[in-house]
Amino acid sequence: MTATQEAPGLTKNIDVRPINKPKKPLPFPLSLYQTAVGKKWVMALTGIGIMGFVFAHMIGNLKMYLGAEEYNTYAESLRELLHPIMPKHVVLWVMRFGMIGMFAFHIHSAYTLTLMNRRSKPQRYSRQDYVAANYASRTMRVSGILLAAFLLMHLANLTWGKVLTGKGFVEGEVYANVIHSLEQPLVAALYIVGQLALASHLFHGAWSIFQSLGINNPRYNGLRKGFAYGFTALVCGLNLTFPVAVLAGIVKL
Repeated sequence: MTATQEAPGLTKNIDVRPINKPKKPLPFPLSLYQTAVGKKWVMALTGIGIMGFVFAHMIGNLKMYLGAEEYNTYAESLRELLHPIMPKHVVLWVMRFGMIGMFAFHIHSAYTLTLMNRRSKPQRYSRQDYVAANYASRTMRVSGILLAAFLLMHLANLTWGKVLTGKGFVEGEVYANVIHSLEQPLVAALYIVGQLALASHLFHGAWSIFQSLGINNPRYNGLRKGFAYGFTALVCGLNLTFPVAVLAGIVKL
Protein backbone atom coordinates (compact mmCIF):
# COMPACT_ATOMS: atom_id res chain seq x y z
CA MET A 1 0.00 0.00 0.00
CA THR A 2 1.45 3.40 -1.03
CA ALA A 3 1.49 6.53 1.11
CA THR A 4 -1.20 8.04 -1.04
CA GLN A 5 -3.55 5.13 -0.61
CA GLU A 6 -6.18 5.25 2.10
CA ALA A 7 -5.97 2.80 4.92
CA PRO A 8 -8.96 0.51 5.18
CA GLY A 9 -11.63 1.72 7.60
CA LEU A 10 -10.49 5.35 7.67
CA THR A 11 -12.93 8.07 6.68
CA LYS A 12 -12.04 10.73 4.17
CA ASN A 13 -13.55 13.71 6.01
CA ILE A 14 -11.87 14.44 9.32
CA ASP A 15 -13.23 17.28 11.50
CA VAL A 16 -10.24 19.44 12.27
CA ARG A 17 -12.14 22.41 13.84
CA PRO A 18 -10.42 23.77 16.95
CA ILE A 19 -11.92 22.83 20.29
CA ASN A 20 -13.47 25.78 22.12
CA LYS A 21 -11.33 26.73 25.05
CA PRO A 22 -13.10 27.18 28.39
CA LYS A 23 -13.76 30.77 29.38
CA LYS A 24 -11.28 32.27 31.76
CA PRO A 25 -12.86 32.55 35.21
CA LEU A 26 -13.55 36.04 36.52
CA PRO A 27 -11.59 37.40 39.51
CA PHE A 28 -12.99 36.47 42.92
CA PRO A 29 -15.15 39.53 43.66
CA LEU A 30 -16.75 39.48 40.21
CA SER A 31 -17.25 35.72 40.18
CA LEU A 32 -18.99 35.92 43.56
CA TYR A 33 -21.22 38.72 42.29
CA GLN A 34 -22.44 36.45 39.49
CA THR A 35 -24.12 34.23 42.09
CA ALA A 36 -27.37 34.86 43.95
CA VAL A 37 -25.53 34.75 47.28
CA GLY A 38 -23.06 37.38 46.13
CA LYS A 39 -25.82 39.68 44.88
CA LYS A 40 -27.69 39.32 48.17
CA TRP A 41 -24.57 40.29 50.09
CA VAL A 42 -23.97 43.32 47.88
CA MET A 43 -27.60 44.39 48.22
CA ALA A 44 -27.42 43.93 52.02
CA LEU A 45 -24.11 45.76 52.51
CA THR A 46 -25.08 48.67 50.25
CA GLY A 47 -28.42 48.74 52.06
CA ILE A 48 -26.62 49.12 55.38
CA GLY A 49 -24.61 52.01 53.92
CA ILE A 50 -27.75 53.71 52.62
CA MET A 51 -29.49 53.22 55.97
CA GLY A 52 -26.54 54.87 57.67
CA PHE A 53 -26.75 57.77 55.24
CA VAL A 54 -30.46 58.43 55.74
CA PHE A 55 -30.01 58.22 59.52
CA ALA A 56 -27.12 60.72 59.51
CA HIS A 57 -29.02 62.97 57.09
CA MET A 58 -32.01 62.98 59.41
CA ILE A 59 -29.84 63.82 62.44
CA GLY A 60 -28.28 66.73 60.57
CA ASN A 61 -31.64 68.09 59.44
CA LEU A 62 -32.83 68.22 63.06
CA LYS A 63 -30.58 71.27 63.43
CA MET A 64 -33.26 73.11 61.48
CA TYR A 65 -35.14 73.40 64.78
CA LEU A 66 -32.16 75.27 66.30
CA GLY A 67 -32.47 78.16 63.86
CA ALA A 68 -30.85 79.49 60.71
CA GLU A 69 -27.36 80.03 62.15
CA GLU A 70 -27.01 76.48 63.49
CA TYR A 71 -28.45 74.92 60.33
CA ASN A 72 -26.30 76.94 57.94
CA THR A 73 -23.20 76.22 60.06
CA TYR A 74 -23.95 72.51 59.86
CA ALA A 75 -24.34 72.70 56.07
CA GLU A 76 -21.08 74.63 55.73
CA SER A 77 -19.27 72.10 57.94
CA LEU A 78 -20.08 69.40 55.38
CA ARG A 79 -18.31 71.41 52.70
CA GLU A 80 -15.26 71.87 54.94
CA LEU A 81 -14.77 68.26 56.05
CA LEU A 82 -11.02 67.61 56.75
CA HIS A 83 -10.19 71.19 55.76
CA PRO A 84 -7.41 72.43 55.64
CA ILE A 85 -5.87 68.97 55.20
CA MET A 86 -8.06 68.58 52.12
CA PRO A 87 -9.45 71.36 49.92
CA LYS A 88 -13.01 72.44 50.59
CA HIS A 89 -15.76 70.34 49.00
CA VAL A 90 -13.38 67.46 48.12
CA VAL A 91 -14.39 65.10 50.94
CA LEU A 92 -18.06 65.97 50.42
CA TRP A 93 -17.81 65.05 46.73
CA VAL A 94 -16.00 61.82 47.58
CA MET A 95 -18.88 60.96 49.90
CA ARG A 96 -21.38 61.88 47.20
CA PHE A 97 -19.69 59.65 44.62
CA GLY A 98 -19.54 56.89 47.22
CA MET A 99 -23.29 57.19 47.78
CA ILE A 100 -23.93 57.17 44.03
CA GLY A 101 -21.87 53.98 43.79
CA MET A 102 -23.80 52.35 46.62
CA PHE A 103 -27.13 53.31 45.04
CA ALA A 104 -25.97 51.95 41.65
CA PHE A 105 -24.81 48.61 43.08
CA HIS A 106 -27.94 48.35 45.23
CA ILE A 107 -30.25 48.88 42.26
CA HIS A 108 -28.24 46.63 39.92
CA SER A 109 -28.01 43.76 42.41
CA ALA A 110 -31.74 43.98 43.15
CA TYR A 111 -32.63 44.05 39.45
CA THR A 112 -30.35 41.18 38.41
CA LEU A 113 -31.39 39.10 41.42
CA THR A 114 -35.02 39.55 40.38
CA LEU A 115 -34.16 38.29 36.89
CA MET A 116 -32.38 35.27 38.35
CA ASN A 117 -35.40 34.45 40.52
CA ARG A 118 -37.74 34.72 37.54
CA ARG A 119 -35.59 32.37 35.45
CA SER A 120 -35.49 29.82 38.25
CA LYS A 121 -39.25 30.11 38.93
CA PRO A 122 -40.93 31.01 35.63
CA GLN A 123 -44.43 30.14 36.82
CA ARG A 124 -46.65 32.97 37.99
CA TYR A 125 -47.56 33.36 41.64
CA SER A 126 -50.95 32.10 42.69
CA ARG A 127 -53.43 34.47 44.27
CA GLN A 128 -52.91 32.73 47.60
CA ASP A 129 -49.12 33.31 47.42
CA TYR A 130 -49.68 36.93 46.47
CA VAL A 131 -52.02 37.61 49.38
CA ALA A 132 -49.68 35.87 51.81
CA ALA A 133 -46.69 37.98 50.72
CA ASN A 134 -45.77 40.99 52.81
CA TYR A 135 -47.15 44.26 51.38
CA ALA A 136 -43.85 46.11 51.68
CA SER A 137 -42.05 43.24 49.95
CA ARG A 138 -44.49 43.30 47.03
CA THR A 139 -44.08 47.05 46.57
CA MET A 140 -40.27 47.27 46.80
CA ARG A 141 -39.98 48.01 43.09
CA VAL A 142 -42.63 50.75 43.18
CA SER A 143 -41.20 52.34 46.34
CA GLY A 144 -37.71 52.13 44.82
CA ILE A 145 -38.83 54.00 41.70
CA LEU A 146 -40.63 56.61 43.82
CA LEU A 147 -37.49 57.02 45.95
CA ALA A 148 -35.31 57.53 42.88
CA ALA A 149 -37.72 60.19 41.58
CA PHE A 150 -37.85 61.84 45.02
CA LEU A 151 -34.05 61.88 45.27
CA LEU A 152 -33.73 63.59 41.88
CA MET A 153 -36.38 66.14 42.86
CA HIS A 154 -34.67 66.73 46.21
CA LEU A 155 -31.30 67.37 44.53
CA ALA A 156 -32.83 69.62 41.88
CA ASN A 157 -34.74 71.50 44.54
CA LEU A 158 -32.27 72.05 47.38
CA THR A 159 -28.83 71.24 45.94
CA TRP A 160 -28.96 72.55 42.38
CA GLY A 161 -31.74 75.11 42.98
CA LYS A 162 -33.39 74.49 39.60
CA VAL A 163 -37.00 73.56 40.40
CA LEU A 164 -39.67 74.24 43.03
CA THR A 165 -37.53 76.78 44.85
CA GLY A 166 -40.38 79.07 45.90
CA LYS A 167 -39.14 82.63 46.42
CA GLY A 168 -35.74 81.85 44.94
CA PHE A 169 -32.61 79.84 45.60
CA VAL A 170 -29.60 81.48 47.24
CA GLU A 171 -26.32 79.54 47.27
CA GLY A 172 -25.18 78.90 50.84
CA GLU A 173 -28.44 80.00 52.45
CA VAL A 174 -29.56 76.46 53.19
CA TYR A 175 -32.04 77.32 55.94
CA ALA A 176 -33.85 79.92 53.83
CA ASN A 177 -33.88 77.61 50.80
CA VAL A 178 -35.51 74.83 52.85
CA ILE A 179 -38.17 77.18 54.25
CA HIS A 180 -38.96 78.72 50.85
CA SER A 181 -39.34 75.26 49.35
CA LEU A 182 -41.36 73.49 52.04
CA GLU A 183 -43.73 76.41 52.64
CA GLN A 184 -45.23 75.52 49.25
CA PRO A 185 -48.02 72.94 49.81
CA LEU A 186 -47.18 71.06 46.60
CA VAL A 187 -43.50 70.67 47.54
CA ALA A 188 -44.39 69.67 51.10
CA ALA A 189 -46.82 67.06 49.74
CA LEU A 190 -44.14 65.64 47.43
CA TYR A 191 -41.75 65.37 50.36
CA ILE A 192 -44.37 63.57 52.44
CA VAL A 193 -45.03 61.10 49.59
CA GLY A 194 -41.28 60.57 49.29
CA GLN A 195 -41.01 59.79 52.99
CA LEU A 196 -43.89 57.31 52.82
CA ALA A 197 -42.11 55.54 49.97
CA LEU A 198 -38.92 55.58 52.03
CA ALA A 199 -40.80 54.09 54.99
CA SER A 200 -42.10 51.17 52.92
CA HIS A 201 -38.71 50.50 51.34
CA LEU A 202 -36.80 50.98 54.57
CA PHE A 203 -39.00 48.67 56.60
CA HIS A 204 -38.66 45.75 54.22
CA GLY A 205 -34.94 46.44 53.75
CA ALA A 206 -34.27 46.58 57.50
CA TRP A 207 -36.21 43.33 57.93
CA SER A 208 -34.69 41.35 55.05
CA ILE A 209 -31.11 42.58 55.44
CA PHE A 210 -30.43 39.96 58.11
CA GLN A 211 -31.80 37.20 55.93
CA SER A 212 -29.57 38.30 53.03
CA LEU A 213 -26.55 38.05 55.34
CA GLY A 214 -27.56 34.56 56.45
CA ILE A 215 -28.83 35.62 59.89
CA ASN A 216 -32.21 33.94 59.61
CA ASN A 217 -32.87 32.12 62.87
CA PRO A 218 -36.62 32.13 63.67
CA ARG A 219 -35.78 32.87 67.30
CA TYR A 220 -34.66 36.35 66.27
CA ASN A 221 -37.62 37.22 64.06
CA GLY A 222 -39.15 39.32 66.83
CA LEU A 223 -35.96 41.34 67.21
CA ARG A 224 -35.63 41.74 63.44
CA LYS A 225 -39.17 43.00 63.10
CA GLY A 226 -38.79 45.27 66.12
CA PHE A 227 -35.62 46.77 64.64
CA ALA A 228 -37.30 47.29 61.26
CA TYR A 229 -40.31 49.02 62.83
CA GLY A 230 -38.21 51.10 65.21
CA PHE A 231 -35.64 52.29 62.67
CA THR A 232 -38.30 53.13 60.09
CA ALA A 233 -40.46 55.00 62.58
CA LEU A 234 -37.49 56.97 63.91
CA VAL A 235 -36.08 58.08 60.56
CA CYS A 236 -39.26 58.61 58.57
CA GLY A 237 -41.26 59.88 61.53
CA LEU A 238 -38.78 62.67 62.24
CA ASN A 239 -38.34 63.42 58.53
CA LEU A 240 -42.09 63.93 58.22
CA THR A 241 -41.98 66.62 60.89
CA PHE A 242 -39.90 68.93 58.68
CA PRO A 243 -42.53 69.79 56.01
CA VAL A 244 -45.28 69.79 58.65
CA ALA A 245 -43.34 72.18 60.89
CA VAL A 246 -42.73 74.60 58.02
CA LEU A 247 -46.36 74.54 56.83
CA ALA A 248 -47.56 75.04 60.42
CA GLY A 249 -45.24 78.01 60.91
CA ILE A 250 -43.30 76.32 63.71
CA VAL A 251 -40.10 76.70 61.67
CA LYS A 252 -39.91 79.96 59.77
CA LEU A 253 -37.57 82.75 58.74
